[in-house]
Amino acid sequence: MRSSLAKRVVTLHPSSPVLDANSSSAKVSPERFWGSYRPQVYFGMKTRSPRSIVTGMMWMRQFSDLDVNLRHTCEQGDRLQGYGWLMHDGLTFGVQEIRDNDFILTTEFVKRMGGDHGGDWTWRITAKQHSSAPQAPVISLMFYAAADTQGSLEAHVEERNRLASITGFSEELGNFKITFRKPVTGELSSAKYASYNYLQTVSPGLEKLTDIVKHSLNHRFVYNLPSGEKRHYIAVDTYKPPHHQNQQKPADTRKESDFVVHQVTIQTPFQIEVLFESGSFHDRPNQLVGSIMTQELEKRKAEFDAKFERTFGLASKGFSQAHIKFAKAALSNMLGGMGYFYGQSVVQSVYNEYPLLYPEGALFTAVPSRSFFPRGFLWDEGFHQLLLSKWDPQVTREAIAHWIDLMNMEGWIPREQILGDEARSKVPAEFVVQRNENANPPTLFLALQELIEQLSANPDEAAFQPTLPFLRRLFPRLKTWFEWYNTTQTGPLPNSYRWRGRDKDTNLFLNPKTLTSGLDDYPRASHPSADERHVDLHCWMALSSGIMASVARLLGEPYHDYELSYQVLSDNSLLNELHWSEQLRAFSDFGNHTQAVSLQQEKVYVPPGQPRHQFPVARLVRSVRRAPKLQYVNALGYVSLFPFLLHILQPDSPKLEHIFRDMRDSSKLWTPYGLRSLSKADPLYLKRNTEHDAPYWRGPIWININYLAVRALHHYSNTEGPYQEKAAALYEELRTNIINNVYRQYVETGYIWEQYNDSTGRGQGSHPFTGWSALTVLMMAEQY
Repeated sequence: MRSSLAKRVVTLHPSSPVLDANSSSAKVSPERFWGSYRPQVYFGMKTRSPRSIVTGMMWMRQFSDLDVNLRHTCEQGDRLQGYGWLMHDGLTFGVQEIRDNDFILTTEFVKRMGGDHGGDWTWRITAKQHSSAPQAPVISLMFYAAADTQGSLEAHVEERNRLASITGFSEELGNFKITFRKPVTGELSSAKYASYNYLQTVSPGLEKLTDIVKHSLNHRFVYNLPSGEKRHYIAVDTYKPPHHQNQQKPADTRKESDFVVHQVTIQTPFQIEVLFESGSFHDRPNQLVGSIMTQELEKRKAEFDAKFERTFGLASKGFSQAHIKFAKAALSNMLGGMGYFYGQSVVQSVYNEYPLLYPEGALFTAVPSRSFFPRGFLWDEGFHQLLLSKWDPQVTREAIAHWIDLMNMEGWIPREQILGDEARSKVPAEFVVQRNENANPPTLFLALQELIEQLSANPDEAAFQPTLPFLRRLFPRLKTWFEWYNTTQTGPLPNSYRWRGRDKDTNLFLNPKTLTSGLDDYPRASHPSADERHVDLHCWMALSSGIMASVARLLGEPYHDYELSYQVLSDNSLLNELHWSEQLRAFSDFGNHTQAVSLQQEKVYVPPGQPRHQFPVARLVRSVRRAPKLQYVNALGYVSLFPFLLHILQPDSPKLEHIFRDMRDSSKLWTPYGLRSLSKADPLYLKRNTEHDAPYWRGPIWININYLAVRALHHYSNTEGPYQEKAAALYEELRTNIINNVYRQYVETGYIWEQYNDSTGRGQGSHPFTGWSALTVLMMAEQY
């Protein structure tokens, strides 16, 4: 019995997958086969296939004070002045600008369809020095191709050490050729003086590529500067695996795969093109290079601009060109940050003594941040798709289908998807294992709601036609997913709910975290227990049951049970009974709670005459001055707003008056930059959770919840009711504050940020964060 229970966690859902097995292949979906699906590198491409050949670019500045400033994976520690896609249609082309310290790289690509393997593409890299740079920097670009356990690559070298091209073969690409053209000065005219180097080696895994290049660098090469001066520069040479004498680490037993690098070292300004040509593209009219590449790029850019205005209408709303350029960059970096991942999650249930490997699976998803979170997060994705569904509903259908296809037989989806060696190499060990009692807000329902509304409003439009068959295939799994929440996350009272997976060690945390709610360290009951009721989860369940009813009704499936759940959960008197705190005059969680907690230095007993240094360092531990009791938690902040955020409150609910008053109060939630996550008056406002854990959802401004607030104000300002005018006034003010600040920070810092400081508006946390912070575009467009 126990062994069959132990297998449940790694047994996939029995209904047929939403996606056909070959739905991402070059045969079925050629135009989406190749893409910039490697969000974790500054520039690289791969195909939507399990063991794709990957291509990419590294670079470094020669003769700099820092010896090896190799750039490859997106790292905040690289301290770039800014980088991100300025234009990207998610399909055919992209234009990215990377601002390094004294030069700017522009990376552009265009795809061209033809043959049976996803066609051709060309990259163009343009380098210019910053106007402020004292002299033109000399930089090295390293273009590479790497196989991943299948496929082969062959280097073709000319003129002693210039890698002219790579030919290769793989099961998903057939035969192909990658050609490295010689650099030219910016105007595509004369060739420039350059030095060339190459590396042909093997790699045990894609996460090792940077290290292999670093370990192959040598200082023995000479570069001739235009002035006639000769200088030693650093370049790839031969790779010798680092030999550790007393090797503690077990040897890497993975299969080694081909890895080939072309290095070109040259003084700015210059431009260089790399072209990929598919062997099955027989009737190629010409090569996609030079002026033909320029024409194609110009055409795609014009189409992008026209579609952007058609979709979001920012020019017609009177936004400046600079604001529109910012909005295009926000959308483009989310599209350019779509990734295709393949691998196995590490999971565990209460019936497993040790973690198990989940079945292999693919995930096509947007990512919160290309530098810090270059992988899929379940609740983030619902927000991402609110924006992407306006641009390209097909992307949304495919992303949701991939997520839902990762569901196990219980209806659980691991909330953080760490698939493949590259993804795993970015995650601290303690976050890798996913537990099957742990949820995440079911925000994919928000994106499904958007798809349904698009379809109902434009039933004849081609872009929305596939939504109905998509929902039909999704429905069996959607039912199980909803059921999973409705049974595993229930609370102590009928129709109440409780997040599972709160931190267990109450001694170390000021307030044990609830990572599963998405609002990590937002204050909940001080002593986690089965008596808790969480108001945000109650509202998510009300929303989800309502959308389940819509989907079922649309498909002609039984919907009365969902309808009934929706009516019960959105009944305002039930909500008041379970969650309204008279003392706080706000909605609140309930649980075993005391406010009398603080972090104190642990007392360490040192016997007389013993040296102090032999005893452990005093930690900060929680001290509880008053015993907890069952009561409302009384923390005013994002969680208190959920009945309003998800439109659960009736438009004539007197509770809206309290919510609007608290929202607009600067001593509580209001700031000139957006709503802060926790009231300034709360005892845990901006308090650390442990000595190492800075406050995260305890004050800073988050754009996803601010988006929900602006959207809800829009809803209540367009609905008959006593608070309509108040909602309309708050709507204008809040929307303007958020847009202005996110834009101003982008101009000042070069980035869109994970969160914004509630006293200065400054961007902070991960960057670039063109996950849900890009929802600023929808607020600009007033599309909710």
